[in-house]
Formats: sequence, C-alpha cells, structure tokens
Amino acid sequence: MFVASDAFMTNPLLRSIPESLDTDRLQLRCPRPGDGAMLHAAVVESIAALREFPASLPWAVAEPTAEASESYCRLSYANFIARRDLPFLLLDRGSGELVGSSGLHRIDWKIPRFEIGFWCRVSMSGRGLVTEAVHGLAALAFGTLGARRVEIIIDDANRGAARVCDKAGFSLEGTLRHERVAPDGSLRDTRVYARTG
Repeated sequence: MFVASDAFMTNPLLRSIPESLDTDRLQLRCPRPGDGAMLHAAVVESIAALREFPASLPWAVAEPTAEASESYCRLSYANFIARRDLPFLLLDRGSGELVGSSGLHRIDWKIPRFEIGFWCRVSMSGRGLVTEAVHGLAALAFGTLGARRVEIIIDDANRGAARVCDKAGFSLEGTLRHERVAPDGSLRDTRVYARTG
C-alpha cells in the first residue's frame, strides 16, 4: 500500500488532473487539437500589447500564424497528458469566446512547485477575468495537486500583471535586476511573486 502511494506521489503520470475547471465566469480548459484558429485570432488581436514585454513573452516576438497556434495547441495537449506542463485556455462561459491563456508551468513535482503564467486578449482586459483564472489555478495547485509553492514571474514594468498578482493574494518576494534580455538587447528587471502552502 505504501509503495503505491509513494509511486503516485513521485510519478506525475499517475496523477488525476482535470482537463477543465470552471470559475464564476470562465471555463479553464486544456488546449486541444483544433483550438488553433481561435487562439490565433486572439493572439493577432493582442499582439501589439503582448510585444510590450518581449523578455517575458518571447513567443510573441515572432509573427503569429494559424499553423503556429495549432501546433502550440497540439503540443500543449501532449504536454498536459505527459504532465510536463499544464496549460489552460481561458474561455468565457457565456459566449465561449477565448479570453486568453494561462497555466501551471515550470513544474517541480518533487516539491511540488508551479509557476502561473498568463496573458489576456486585449478586448477582454480590465474585467478581472485573469485574476479569476489565477485564483482558480492557485486553488487547483494547492488543493488538488498539493503545491507547497506557486510563483508568478513578471516583467517589472508590467503594471497590469502586478495588479493581478496583488489581487490574487501573491506576495512580492523581490525584484531581480537585469535578469532577462529583450530581443533588442536591453536588460529587463523581473518581479517574483509567490504564495506558499
């Protein structure tokens, strides 16, 4: 009995993790094959805003294509099943419209520790939807997955992301100076927020 329990704790493939969860206004769902078109539309709409923080969102530097978005969705689904990464699309429960993307990333199952990343579609920003998603993902991490630490890493200049961290109950642990290099060669400072359980 102890051996099975120990294997369950150390082998993430044996963990039962929901591919979808609901908050008040959102459905958080693992990307699936076929989701690329709606993801691409949201990225194209929001690309200028996403490129404001290229050191934090390096994928946004490349020109968005429908093929890249579909590839991302398929790879994300495979990574979710393999428990290497736990990405989620944020969908409006009323309309089904894609709000943005989030997830539990940079996983260390031995602790367990996760990093929450997120971005919001420009037309859906300012409504508290990302904060709601972060609350939902933190509850999944600490409740279902037994997290001891959840981090959010953001560009120091990203005031919107800082507000999300504050509203979701994450504490600023510090600012790492000149921690990342943007594509233009400029050095960027990075804030580390965390909650522990």
